[in-house]
Amino acid sequence: MKIAVLGTGYVGLSTGVCLSEIGHSVICIDTDEQKIKSLRQGISPIYEPGLETLLVQNAAAGRLLFTTSHREALIGAEIIIIAVGTPQRDDGGADLSYLEQAAKDIAAHLVQSAVVVLKSTVPVGTNEFIEKIMEDQCNERVTLEMVSNPEFLRQGSAIMDTMQPDRIIIGFDNEEAAMKVQEMYRPLNAPFVLTSIKSAEMIKYASNAFLATKISFINEVANLCGVVGADVEDVAKGMGKDKRIGESFLQPGIGYGGSCFPKDVKALLHTANLHGIQFSLLKETVAINDFQQELLVTKAIKRFGELKGKKVAMLGLAFKPETDDMREAPSIKIARSLAKLGAEVVAYDPVAIDNAKKILRDTIRYASSAHEAALDADAVFIVTEWNEFRHLNLEALMNIMKQPIVFDGRNCFGEERIRACKKIEYYPIGRPSIIIGMT
Repeated sequence: MKIAVLGTGYVGLSTGVCLSEIGHSVICIDTDEQKIKSLRQGISPIYEPGLETLLVQNAAAGRLLFTTSHREALIGAEIIIIAVGTPQRDDGGADLSYLEQAAKDIAAHLVQSAVVVLKSTVPVGTNEFIEKIMEDQCNERVTLEMVSNPEFLRQGSAIMDTMQPDRIIIGFDNEEAAMKVQEMYRPLNAPFVLTSIKSAEMIKYASNAFLATKISFINEVANLCGVVGADVEDVAKGMGKDKRIGESFLQPGIGYGGSCFPKDVKALLHTANLHGIQFSLLKETVAINDFQQELLVTKAIKRFGELKGKKVAMLGLAFKPETDDMREAPSIKIARSLAKLGAEVVAYDPVAIDNAKKILRDTIRYASSAHEAALDADAVFIVTEWNEFRHLNLEALMNIMKQPIVFDGRNCFGEERIRACKKIEYYPIGRPSIIIGMT
C-alpha cells in the first residue's frame, strides 16, 4: 500500500518507519524543513532505540521517503495517517490546532479518495469534527472515510510496541475502510478490536488513565509501607502474581511523567467535567502524583533540616530510561524545588541533557558522568532508572562524595548491594532505610 503519514514525532516517525519495514511504501510529511533534511540524511530527531537503523535501511530500500510537500505525499495515497501532536491546554483539554491544520492541508491537496486514519490522542468526538473540516473543504469528487486508530507506544520501546502490539484498535463507521486498515496491519499478526469511533477514542484515554491510577496506587502503598516497616517491592510482587492485577505498572517511585499519562489523565478529567461527571478517582490520581514528585525533596529536608548550600547530584533527567523525552519529567519539579531551597544541583543523564537545558536552562549545572556529578556532593538523587545507574560502583561513588547519602527515587539497588558498602545512608521508596558506618 501507499501510505502518507502526517507528523514525524514519536508516533508518526515510529509508525512510518515500521510500516515501511513490513513492506508498505510510506512517505512522511512534516512542515519543519530542518527535521525533514535530517531525516533524509538518515538522522532521527528523537532518541529511540532501533529507530534510526530501521529508518536508514528502509530509506535505502526506497520504501520510506520524507517531504515537506503535502501535494507530493498525498498523490496516490490509499491511507493517510494523522499523527500530529495534541498538547495540553491551560484548562486541561487537548489543543487540536495542529490537528485542524492537518485536516485543512489534506483537504487542500488531496485529489483522490482515501481512508484517513486518526492516530493522534484525541477527545471523544474529534474524528467527527476533523471529518467535517475535510468534507467542507475537499474537492467534491473526493470521498474520505475516517478510522480511529489510537496508538499505544512507549518511549524507549516504540519500535517493539509498533511491531508487536498487544492489540490494534480500529474505530469505524465504514466497514470497507476498517478492512483496509486491517489489511495494512495484517503482517503484524496482532489481535484487532473493532468498535465505534467514539469508543476507540475513549479506549485510549481510559487505558492511560487506568495505568496512571495503578502507578499512583502503588506509590500510596509504598508511602504506607515506609511508615509501617513493610517492603513495597515484596508487596508489589505478591500483588502482581494475582492474574487479576498483573505485575506491570506496580513499580514504586517518584511518579509518572512523559507526553501521555499527565496529559491524557487531565484531558479525560476535562471531558468528564464538560459532561458533569465528577471523576474523583482521577483527581486523586493527579494529586498523589504531584505529591510523589516532591517526595525525594521532602526526604532530604527531613534528613538535613535545610538544603541551602548543599550540593545535590541528580542522576537522571528524562522521565524514563531509553528516551531523551523531558515532557512532564519529575526531574523538572525536583530540580526547581532544590534550587528554590538554595541547593546546588549538578545533574547527569546519558541522553537527555540537551533537552533538559531547554527547560531548566541555568537553574542547575550539568555533568558529563555520574561520578563528575557526585564529586563532593552532600547527596545523590536517583531520578531516572537508567541501567548505567543500576550498575554503578556504589563504593567508589560514596568515596568521592562529601557525604555518602543516597535518595533513590526508583529503587535501583537491592539491600545486598547497599550492605556491601562500608559507609552509606540509603533512602529508597517504600522500603526501610539503610544506614551503615555513619556516626
